[in-house]
Amino acid sequence: MKKAANLYLISVFLILYIPIFYLIFYSFNQAGDMNSFTGLTLKYYKTMFSDGRLMQILISTFFLAFLSSLLATIIGTFGAIFVYQTKIRYQTVLLSLNNILMVAPDVMIGASFLILFTFIGFKLGMVSVLLSHIAFSLPIVVLMILPRLKEMNVDMIYAAYDLGATRFQMLKEVMLPYLTPSIIAGYFMAFTYSLDDFAVTFFVTGNGFSTLSVEIYSRARQGISLEINALSTIIFLFSILLVIGYYFISQEKEIKHA
Repeated sequence: MKKAANLYLISVFLILYIPIFYLIFYSFNQAGDMNSFTGLTLKYYKTMFSDGRLMQILISTFFLAFLSSLLATIIGTFGAIFVYQTKIRYQTVLLSLNNILMVAPDVMIGASFLILFTFIGFKLGMVSVLLSHIAFSLPIVVLMILPRLKEMNVDMIYAAYDLGATRFQMLKEVMLPYLTPSIIAGYFMAFTYSLDDFAVTFFVTGNGFSTLSVEIYSRARQGISLEINALSTIIFLFSILLVIGYYFISQEKEIKHA
């Protein structure tokens, strides 16, 4: 049974990672296509880094992801605390409203934001994309933090109040330090969702602003270029660094609060 389970896991990981490594492998192909490998070259990486428009979009995308996930994490953290402190019957309603954005199709969410921005006369661009990314990242952050809150010993809160702590001091010294691992996890999840989102961004981006997902989609429609492979390789390696960074940060926080 254990061998079958291990074989299943290996098969799943192979299915998931073989296409990624196939894409990375051909980013070094001298032939310029993905039909046959003729030799190693860094030409497409040089072309990618010399593409001013692509580098600007790359920087804008990461800046957007960092900013939207930061704001979503701040709002979502206090939102989770608010949900936690409300009465049980209201918690169900609030969580249901929160989860709607998690299960709703991205196309529907993107179209809804487009209709809203058009109706109020809001110009489409970076700000509209930023607001949309914050909105669909909030439920993720709330769901990452709320279980940690429910595991928290309420006696810690009562003890802080008994010692004369104000509400702000309790949040700063007791609750937020305890929630730090979940807050970090929520931030990284929001960052990931923002970085690779296409459907919502496609609806709310303007003519003067674009993200990597939209740009790659536009270029792929014109024909496969190994610049896309090179760019995808860089993003994949950066994602690995993020995962490693998150692992060490979360481990350090867990040890400190153990």
